[in-house]
Amino acid sequence: MFNNLSRPIRIAGPCSAETENQVIETAQRLAATGKVDIFRAGIWKPRTRPGAFEGIGTKGLPWLQKVQQMTGLPVAVEVAKASHVELCLEFGIDVLWIGARTTVNPFAVQEIADALRGVDIPVLLKNPINPDLSLWLGGMERLQHAGLRRLGAIHRGFSFAGEKIYRNRPQWQIAIDFKTAMPGIPMINDPSHICGRRDILHKVAQKAMDLNFDGLMIESHITPDEAWSDAAQQITPEVYGQLIDQLVLRDIDPHNIREKSTLDRLRKQIDMIDDEIMNILASRMKIAREIGQYKKEHNMTILQSERWIEVLQKYLQRGEQNGLSPEFITRIIKSIHDESIEQQEKVMNGEIGL
Repeated sequence: MFNNLSRPIRIAGPCSAETENQVIETAQRLAATGKVDIFRAGIWKPRTRPGAFEGIGTKGLPWLQKVQQMTGLPVAVEVAKASHVELCLEFGIDVLWIGARTTVNPFAVQEIADALRGVDIPVLLKNPINPDLSLWLGGMERLQHAGLRRLGAIHRGFSFAGEKIYRNRPQWQIAIDFKTAMPGIPMINDPSHICGRRDILHKVAQKAMDLNFDGLMIESHITPDEAWSDAAQQITPEVYGQLIDQLVLRDIDPHNIREKSTLDRLRKQIDMIDDEIMNILASRMKIAREIGQYKKEHNMTILQSERWIEVLQKYLQRGEQNGLSPEFITRIIKSIHDESIEQQEKVMNGEIGL
């Protein structure tokens, strides 16, 4: 299914199916925009704490059958265990997705994969709650080993206790690393769960398109503020249509030879700078090993906390002066510092020489 759809693949619908009228009206209004490829609705909603609305359950599946009949749209449902899969197949659901809370559990993903053996149905796998690339890749591999071929990934961001802007921090590089490891798997962005609020949905959706993601999954509700779950991140079908209209879809490659020549020249400049960075890093680590030898000979500790804080603060200031974010500078300098410590430890332990 995914290969037959043009980019971006557009998936929309309410966070949760609540009533038959709500599901059908949302689907009809979304279909009227002409900007939806797949209608989504949560039937079972895994919640962190008991007592929250955990989905309408099986009685919502016939409502999705009516959506199929009335709009012609394929319908998608989240599944968390084998019994969910069996019910969805019984009711003719077109697409399944596995949520973040399920992806974290390899046993649950394997149960779903086993239930789908021999079934040709598209399946989407959300990233796990925490930033664990191996867990995400492992979940996809379990589905592949079960013989499933129409697969896709959903990037919905990652939980982070100190996050102030997003509901789930995007950490785009993890999704890019997934695409690099599995280039044949379409990557769908879920700005609704990344944002947790509707005012920045367009910004995140546009960034996903700029990063060449294959599609979007956006939550839409006829009366968002009255939604039974995740009200703050849902938008009306009409606002959804406007958001899709406002997206700028950029080309992967330039159109003419002159533009391509310019891009190739700039990329070569980047390659040369990257080569210099590698050489400089290698030189820096050589000096770090010499420092490790000095500390070994003089019985000094490897970590010098005051020196580390001084270095970090210096480069945070220089980064700000050059328009580089504190988060980026911290990641870079910390990575270099961590590698320097590891190099010094190896020298002290006699694992490597100068």
